[in-house]
Amino acid sequence: MNKTILATAIFGLLSVSSAQAATVVGFKVGGDLWQTDATGTFNADSNVGNATGLAQTYDYDSDTQGSVWLAIEHPIPIVPNLKIRENRLEGSASKDSSSFYYNGVNFEGASSVYNDLSNTDFVLYYEILDNDVVSLDLGAAYKQMHGSLRVDGLSLGEGSAVATQRDIDSGVIMAYGNAHVGIPGIGLFGFADVMIGVNETGVHDYSAGLGWQFDSIALDTLIRVGYRDFSFDVDGFSGTTQDMQFSGVFAGVELAF
Repeated sequence: MNKTILATAIFGLLSVSSAQAATVVGFKVGGDLWQTDATGTFNADSNVGNATGLAQTYDYDSDTQGSVWLAIEHPIPIVPNLKIRENRLEGSASKDSSSFYYNGVNFEGASSVYNDLSNTDFVLYYEILDNDVVSLDLGAAYKQMHGSLRVDGLSLGEGSAVATQRDIDSGVIMAYGNAHVGIPGIGLFGFADVMIGVNETGVHDYSAGLGWQFDSIALDTLIRVGYRDFSFDVDGFSGTTQDMQFSGVFAGVELAF
């Protein structure tokens, strides 16, 4: 009985969301520029005679990151909508003194780290609400990482410059939600976009802000400004343990047609 009630409720929710979804196929394309401050650590590998497995701290540079996306919305019942977003996330830093073991190399002295956490989001979502005042999307996402953690520096004993890196290419299953609350007639709206890690609970990607929508017959233009926070706190993810955060203000535009 409980399973029957649950199945009926889920089917009803999807039916309501489908009824409120787009009546024709629609496309959204957009992009953001994001001014980030990066902070965090990565762990050295265990090695006898070194600071085994200790977190390595660097003073990361501020940098401009970017995201671009494409979304496809349709009126087909039950079938979710699709959004693909590409995110560039890179942090770099240097320091004059270091002593640790990483990826088969004993580093001693000056070193630099290049932490590339770029990723692609594949999002499947339903339009639960879609009207002039409130819109709400809920679904699931897969964040595919395609970066690397590279360290450059001097090798202990040899005194020669060396560089080594590990690819960060695993994925994170995430819950997804997006909400817009608008003021009819003037185009002003507030928004929030949330992705929370399921298999990696220390990973999240949040953004919130304000926007202005300009409507025309064939094309709607949305201007967005806000604040975004990406946290990547993982243990043994693609062979790396790290706790990184990228946060800061962003501005962007989205075209809907």
